[in-house]
Amino acid sequence: MDADYLKDLADLFLRMLHVVAGIAWIGASFYFIRLDLGLSPPEEAKEGVAGEYWGVHGGGFYHSQKYRVAPPKLPEHLHWFKWEAYTTWLSGFALLIVLYWLDADKRLVDPAVADLSALQAVGLSAAGLALAWLVYDGACRVLRSDRLVAVAVAILVTLSAYAAGQLFAARASFLQVGAMLGTIMAANVFLVIIPAHWELVHAKQEGREPDPTPGLRAKQRSVHNNYLTLPVVFTMLAGHFPLAFGQQRAWLVLLAIFALVVAIRHFFNLWHTGRRPWWILGAAAAGAVVLAVVLAPDDTPATAVPDDAVAQSIVAERCQTCHSGASAPLGVRLESVAQMKQHASQIEVMVSSRAMPPGNATGLTNAEREQLVAWAASHG
Repeated sequence: MDADYLKDLADLFLRMLHVVAGIAWIGASFYFIRLDLGLSPPEEAKEGVAGEYWGVHGGGFYHSQKYRVAPPKLPEHLHWFKWEAYTTWLSGFALLIVLYWLDADKRLVDPAVADLSALQAVGLSAAGLALAWLVYDGACRVLRSDRLVAVAVAILVTLSAYAAGQLFAARASFLQVGAMLGTIMAANVFLVIIPAHWELVHAKQEGREPDPTPGLRAKQRSVHNNYLTLPVVFTMLAGHFPLAFGQQRAWLVLLAIFALVVAIRHFFNLWHTGRRPWWILGAAAAGAVVLAVVLAPDDTPATAVPDDAVAQSIVAERCQTCHSGASAPLGVRLESVAQMKQHASQIEVMVSSRAMPPGNATGLTNAEREQLVAWAASHG
C-alpha cells in the first residue's frame, strides 16, 4: 500500500480515538470536580461520609456520597476512571509521532526559526515532554502552598511556550506545549492519582486504617488536571487557526488564550461552590476583545502588489509541488491564476503565518512570501 495512504489512515484512526477518549476523560474530570465542589453535609449522618450530592439527569434522580477517606467496607464492584486518560495520552502521543516526529523536517522544523536537524528537533520535543513532568512533579512535592505551586506551573508554562516558539515551526510550537501539558495530566493519573486509589483499596483489604495523605495528594493533582484541560484542548485545535499561531510573538498569544480559558474554568468551579464571581467572566470577555483587536490584521500592504504573472511564477515554483492534481491537500489546487484567486484568502493566511510551505521545504524566500501575501490580500 502507498505510504501516504497508510499515514492518512493512521491519522484518521488515531485522531478519532484521541477525540473520543479525550471527551470521555474531560467529561469525567469536569463531572467529578463539579460533584466534589457541590457536596453538602449529609442530611442523615452516616459513618465516614463527608458530603452528599443530589442530581437529576436523563429522567432520574441520583444520590452521590463522598467518604472522608474510605467506606467501612469496600463494595463488590468498584468503578475506576483511568482508561480514558491513558487512551487519550497514548493516542495523542502516537499522533505526535506519526504527524510530526516522522515528518519532522517539514512539520516540526522551520529553518527561519531555528537551525535544527530533524533528529535534533525530535529529541528536543521528546525531552520537553519528560522535562515538563519532572519540573511540575518536583514543584508539587517540594512546595507546600497550592498558590506557590500555581505560580511555579505558570512559570513553567510561560518558559515552555517561549522555548517552543524559539525552537519549532509556528504550528508545531503550540502543539508541543499542549503535548507537554497533556503529559503532565496523564502522568498525574498514572503516577499519583491511581496509585493513591490503590493504596486506599489495599489498606481496606488488609484491614489497615487508610492513610489520607495519598488521597489528598491525588485530589490536588486532579484539580490541576481540571485547570489544564482547556489549555490543552485549545492546542489540539490551534493548528486550524493561523490567526493565532502565525503572529510575530505567537507564544504571547498562546499564553493570553491560556489565561482566558483558565479564568473561565475558574469561574465555573467557583459557580459550583455557590459563588457567582461575574467579574471573572467580565474580565475574560474584556481580555478576549483586547486580544481580538491585537490580532486584527493590518490591511495596509507593506509590499507593492505584484501582477498575476509574478504571483503565478512564485506559486508554480514553491507551491505546486503539492497543490496540483487530484491529490492536492484539501482539494486546494493552485495550477492557474483562476484557482489562485479562488483560494486567495487561504493563501494570504497560510503564507503570512509561515504555516505554508510546511517547514519551508520548497525554500520560499522572505521577499517571495511578502509578494505572495500582498497579491493574495489584494484578491481576497
